[in-house]
Amino acid sequence: MNKITPQDVVSAIVNCFYEAHCADMGFEGGELEGREYCLLTVKKIFHDQTVDFDNPNREGILKVLNALAEFSKNFRSQDVINKHKNEIISLLNKMSA
Repeated sequence: MNKITPQDVVSAIVNCFYEAHCADMGFEGGELEGREYCLLTVKKIFHDQTVDFDNPNREGILKVLNALAEFSKNFRSQDVINKHKNEIISLLNKMSA
């Protein structure tokens, strides 16, 4: 099994955020536009939490994950938030130290 890297977890966060928030929003530019919007939103949360998007550590990823969960309360049900948060935590637990 390949080792899970912090960047793998960050990519999963961006993908989960896209699935939960952007996939069904119907961006005028289509999927690419939606993915770009979600990437920028996630990068902003990393920045707001003072976590390096390109080289985060485990604690930083957890900070971002909690901030995204809080942000998402305005748009999604707690069930959807918990589903995606638990998927990321599971991946984070497999990340090499």
